[in-house]
Amino acid sequence: MTARTRDEWRGWRAAAREALYGPGGFYRRAEGPAGHFRTSVHASPLFAGAVARLLCRVDEALGRPAALDFVDMAAGRGELAAGVLAALPAEVAGRTRAYAVEIAERPAGLDHRIEWRATPPEGTTGLLFANEWLDNVPVEVAEVDSAGVARLVLVRGDGTERLGEPVAGAGARWLERWWPLSGEAGLRAEIGLPRDEAWAAAVGTLRRGLAVAVDYAHTADARPPFGTLTGFREGRETTPVPDGSCDITAHVALDACALPGGRVLPQREALHALGVTGARPPLTLASTDPTAYVRALASAGEAAELTATGGLGDFGWLVQPVGIEDPF
Repeated sequence: MTARTRDEWRGWRAAAREALYGPGGFYRRAEGPAGHFRTSVHASPLFAGAVARLLCRVDEALGRPAALDFVDMAAGRGELAAGVLAALPAEVAGRTRAYAVEIAERPAGLDHRIEWRATPPEGTTGLLFANEWLDNVPVEVAEVDSAGVARLVLVRGDGTERLGEPVAGAGARWLERWWPLSGEAGLRAEIGLPRDEAWAAAVGTLRRGLAVAVDYAHTADARPPFGTLTGFREGRETTPVPDGSCDITAHVALDACALPGGRVLPQREALHALGVTGARPPLTLASTDPTAYVRALASAGEAAELTATGGLGDFGWLVQPVGIEDPF
């Protein structure tokens, strides 16, 4: 970060974009997201297994095409793409073209079958899966001032904020439609229009198949009154400071992102439908096959974490079919 950008007042969208994706930005670091926070992908291989089963459902809905595409948006270090390939039946894996979409450099040792790209390929047929991508698409923040006017929140490189100009144009229309703010001073909202546009562009790369966005989310009936903008550093939530030292994230208005035919469901419901239940193994297995019991118990614990209320199970899944029936 230069002295100019450190002292300059900017909207949160521009400040976060540079802090996350600019030269030396948070997401260009060698350790990747796993060095700072734990996603469902890192919590358990059960998650990749569930996504692999979803890809198989999409394959069936597509009539088992000669080439089946799996696109991992915001791939981190390619953990999900590698896990999905490992979990697929051999016949499906042999037809699958896997793509990891990420701005960082390709990590050493990644499965050679995974193509590393900065942008998603066009005209794919299969499953596009975006796990914790949209929450890192930078957005503007609005706050209601003492006169009841929603204004853009400006920020400096040290995290200090002040209010700027009133929200106008497309941003104001988005707020009115998706996150209306009353005249109470201090109420805040994240203007999700850039996420809507990013999601529409990603879905537009699919010729046929399914697009899924997974993120901490909220819907119009329960928007948080003071917004959700926050930071993460080394596994701990922290004050968001746009200097490249931490992740900057905000929950996603997935209902606003949804295109016609799309729907939002909780992660626990989606994973249950894909065979991840968290059911404990029968105690009788402990006496007949203790090793299998221990393995099954560990798997049940991982499944419980992925589907837990108040945790990963509260993620929303935006499911967007393109030319096929909803596979859920």
